[in-house]
Amino acid sequence: MDLHVGDIIKMKKQHPCGTNEWKILRTGIDFRLECMGCGRQVMVTRKLVEKNFRGMIKKAEEK
Repeated sequence: MDLHVGDIIKMKKQHPCGTNEWKILRTGIDFRLECMGCGRQVMVTRKLVEKNFRGMIKKAEEK
């Protein structure tokens, strides 16, 4: 799976605030995701992100 810091992705399940769009802040064995609705940050495993991934909303800008 080709995910990078700065990408905005769509996940299967919604956050309690009502959105299912997340911005990737950190990658590796764990991902740090920021909710695009309320700004809450969560750490989740790579396996869980790959399982619940539903699509790419916006790719990160390349330098």
